[in-house]
Amino acid sequence: MKAYLGLYTARLEMPWVKSLKEKRALVKPTIERLRSRFPVSAARLAGQDDHDWEVVGFSLIGYDGVWVETILREAADFIAAQADYEVVEANWSIEEVSLDELLPRQIS
Repeated sequence: MKAYLGLYTARLEMPWVKSLKEKRALVKPTIERLRSRFPVSAARLAGQDDHDWEVVGFSLIGYDGVWVETILREAADFIAAQADYEVVEANWSIEEVSLDELLPRQIS
């Protein structure tokens, strides 16, 4: 039996932003809306101390690979369409995770 782990990371750029407070006002609400709309774990990953860029990411796990891919794509589109920033680079992957060692052994 398998599970599927989806992972998405993106670099957001906003060179017109002049302060960390202004950038946080763009990025943080987007991450919060993402979490409330999709069944993902999301975080600000890098660039919190720079005012013009940031790396964000999210992940999810499920038993249906098609569902994981669908949610990953929809959430990625959501990120790209949200605030006044540009997604300049994005990466995503889906990994198969074996659950065989966790399942009870069948006695024959």
